[in-house]
Amino acid sequence: MRRVLLELRDLEVRYGGIRAVKGIDLEVGEGELVCLIGANGAGKSSTLKAICGLAPVHAGTVRYDGAETTRARVHELPRRGLVMVPEGRGIFHQLTVQENLAMGAYAQGGGDPEPQYAAFPRLKERRRQVAGTLSGGEQQMLAIARALMSRPKLLLLDEPSMGLAPLMVAKIFDIVREIAARGVTILLVEQNARLALEAASRGYVMESGAIALTGDSQDLLQNPKVREAYLGESA
Repeated sequence: MRRVLLELRDLEVRYGGIRAVKGIDLEVGEGELVCLIGANGAGKSSTLKAICGLAPVHAGTVRYDGAETTRARVHELPRRGLVMVPEGRGIFHQLTVQENLAMGAYAQGGGDPEPQYAAFPRLKERRRQVAGTLSGGEQQMLAIARALMSRPKLLLLDEPSMGLAPLMVAKIFDIVREIAARGVTILLVEQNARLALEAASRGYVMESGAIALTGDSQDLLQNPKVREAYLGESA
């Protein structure tokens, strides 16, 4: 049985009087690729932000790597190997590709970009290019490569396919699978339910701030409710 790397218990996130996340339980085992799917506004991104300390936890607990991190400071978590690629990528648009990668390594006191250039040859070609001039797919590659510079144990990916052309979406998901195959634990938030479930070993379906379904990805792909609501198929 895999060691639990991330554990959420009764997690609740509120923004004023709005309950964005309503007391959910979620686990990610070491070495797993787990997806969290759901419609816009379901609470997926709020869940990731709570894990990273970017959203206030109203109730419940977050445990990462054997320790409670519910109230951990945001800057502490990357040093402990918990890194997020946010929705919208969050790259430094005025810095070059190489400078962005250097910023990713800052939490670990520096790092060699060559492994990332080997994994992302397009970034090597553009290493001196200002990041804001890259295409959307290249910016997403840079955001992922920058996160990998901090040598994460747990990588949180928030909507990596958003705004990308279909061919680039397929490329990004190939990259996600390759990262998982190298042993990096991944929690993936994604609106493209089919691609997410095909990539992941397990999945959670979130609706209106609560976990509606959970199970092996292949079982969820065959679930009539998932097929109808998220895959555009009749049950």
